[in-house]
Amino acid sequence: MTFVDGPVRVSVPATSANLGPGFDTLGLALDLRDTLEAEVTSGGLSVEVDGHGKGEVPLDESHLVVRAMQATFDRLGRSPAGLRLSCTNVIPHARGLGSSSAAIVGGVWLARELVAGGRLLLSDTALLDLAAQLEGHPDNVAPAMLGGFVISGQDADGVFFAVPGSVDPRVSAVVFVPPSPVSTAAARRLLPAQVPHADAAANAGRAALLVAALSGRPEELLRATEDRLHQDYRRPAMPESLELVDTLRAEGVPAVVSGAGPTVLAFTEGVGTASSAALAARCPSGWAMHQVAISHVGAALADAR
Repeated sequence: MTFVDGPVRVSVPATSANLGPGFDTLGLALDLRDTLEAEVTSGGLSVEVDGHGKGEVPLDESHLVVRAMQATFDRLGRSPAGLRLSCTNVIPHARGLGSSSAAIVGGVWLARELVAGGRLLLSDTALLDLAAQLEGHPDNVAPAMLGGFVISGQDADGVFFAVPGSVDPRVSAVVFVPPSPVSTAAARRLLPAQVPHADAAANAGRAALLVAALSGRPEELLRATEDRLHQDYRRPAMPESLELVDTLRAEGVPAVVSGAGPTVLAFTEGVGTASSAALAARCPSGWAMHQVAISHVGAALADAR
């Protein structure tokens, strides 16, 4: 048999990329998870969406999860007669929390699991490479697949790499999610083609410090999350987000724009602690707020319903 019997279910975490200075390189998995379930059928395509994106995303072959699944089936040389897909989305869309990466990672993972012997035919490394190709860069897909804190990039020959880092157990986060989205493409268009050498050097130092701060020196997170490469250039697209970042940082809180924004991520000392509660009280009116632990588990199979 080419495909497994019955449905397969996977959960995938939200992610925050950049983390201030680590532009297109650093990413962190957050314990806010989408759940996807798929099953090979005798024919046709059925897509159901609950939660974020319901009534907004397409329910046909252009759905991002379906496209990721099809790319994986093509890589495996398999072609199912039909598919049933169900998505329960907790990760907000177009907010800088890796919703598209979660969809891609969930899709490639589901497709591999639906093929009998899929893990022997497509390794985890090859699956991550495929997900990065579909997304265009690995900074979100790598932590979505691997969990935790990941340093990733692409070599000159086009090969993607992802190296897990460590996260001090004292580190958690609060995310402030504004009501209006900003597309990654729109945010990226605001970036200049060149930046001053001094800014690039400053960011390199801060990114290196951030790796150390997350792994065991959280007291250095405020200094380590300084950025000169992308956040301020994106201010016209998300002025309220950058205003919140500026306000929090002036008060000593390590706050950054999450990914391409407009969500603001602030590092804190554990979910439910006094510092997290104090930050939660700073949520602007009309915004959503989540106190989230760092997810040390990436994409993972879940029990099918």
